[in-house]
This record gives sequence, C-alpha cells and structure tokens, in this order.
Amino acid sequence: MAIQHSPVNFAQKCALFQDRWAPKVVAEMNDYQFKLARLEGDFIWHSHADTDETFIVLEGELRIDFRDGWVTIGAGEMYVVKKGIEHRPSAAREAKVLLIEPRGVINTGETHERTAQNDVWI
Repeated sequence: MAIQHSPVNFAQKCALFQDRWAPKVVAEMNDYQFKLARLEGDFIWHSHADTDETFIVLEGELRIDFRDGWVTIGAGEMYVVKKGIEHRPSAAREAKVLLIEPRGVINTGETHERTAQNDVWI
C-alpha cells in the first residue's frame, strides 16, 4: 500500500493559532526548522550569535530595524539576518511569516524577555 504524502499548507497551519511572536514548527530539513509566526507590534532588540535567521513574509509587511538602518519585507519577499547582527522585527499590522533557522534556536537570542516556547509543532 502506498503512503499518502501531503504538502504543508501555510494558510491552513496559520489558521490553527492566533498568538503573536510565538513561532510554530511546521517542518524540519536536516537540522533546520521551518516555523510559522504571526507578528504584530514591536519585538525586542536581539541577536543570534551562532546562526543566520531567514524571514519570508507570506502575508502583510515586516520591518526589521538594525542599529544602522532597516529593511522592509513585503509578501513574497525574504531577508536573511546574518549571525551576530542585532535586530528588532516589527509589523504595524499583522504579518504572517515563515522563519528558517536551526533546531533549538531561541527566538530572543541572548535576551530572555519575551522568549517563546521552543519546538512547538502544529
């Protein structure tokens, strides 16, 4: 008997949760996790000393502030924050985002304020 393979549907997965700034894992590839997040308002300044972090905007618009400027990412766009770079994501209105980062990465980096539970699958 053949096994039924199914794609991950981002819209269906996003409909399963409402909380903001709490990424949910939808898939893994080797040691990397693909996480969906609903973002609105300002997050905290933080960095990730050992890894880059990829933001892919599915819906809405995300702004990422850096100490020396910012980048705005719209639906269908992505941006990679290099390891060690301090940044602060924000969204004026809700943005749905796909994050790609190694398994076990804490969403707040070295800062512990607003840390989300890790490895929550939906």
